[in-house]
Amino acid sequence: MNLDGLDAIIFDFDGVLVESVDVKTRAFGALYEKYGEKVVAQVENYHLSHGGVSRFEKFRYFQIEILGEAPLTEREVADLAAAFSDLVMDRVVAAPMVIGAQAFLDSAGNHLPLFVVSGTPTAELDEIIGRRNLDTVFSGTWGSPRSKAENIAELLREHDLPANRCIVIGDAIADLDGARANDVHFLGRVAASDDNIFAADIKTFVDFSHLPDAWR
Repeated sequence: MNLDGLDAIIFDFDGVLVESVDVKTRAFGALYEKYGEKVVAQVENYHLSHGGVSRFEKFRYFQIEILGEAPLTEREVADLAAAFSDLVMDRVVAAPMVIGAQAFLDSAGNHLPLFVVSGTPTAELDEIIGRRNLDTVFSGTWGSPRSKAENIAELLREHDLPANRCIVIGDAIADLDGARANDVHFLGRVAASDDNIFAADIKTFVDFSHLPDAWR
């Protein structure tokens, strides 16, 4: 992909750089197994259709909209988040990179700064990136609890980057919405096994060995 005209690339992490979406889907399901198969299916489907949304928001939704119970306390949300982290941390560290992702990072990183904006909590994201020996690749990482739109806005301000010379590469509508909220370009990753959730006018790619020639 020709990077001319770009000042920075902002990546989502799970499902864009690392094949870890299924790891998190199974973890959400495991946390709700005691409620039965129907609830597990609803939880997993909601997670898959709301990629990029923080786990904190998802737990609050599950409690009210799926379980039909009183809202979680902040302590209960924190406990669920900690249990989720315990289930996924080592598996995300061990998950394979998306095909061609490492080579693209190595190449693009020689020309412009690279960033990560993820729905994963920032501290956990930083630990995963460090354990995967990717910490020197990125010029900054932003995670939840702030939204993608908020984090992208802060990234642009902090690094004095012009929005129209940056691009978000993501696999979820939350990534697209975050890019649009900040007038940043967007490129969608759609795995070969997944349905394309993006509108026809959104450029997409299967993996980093099949990137479009131009980013806009």
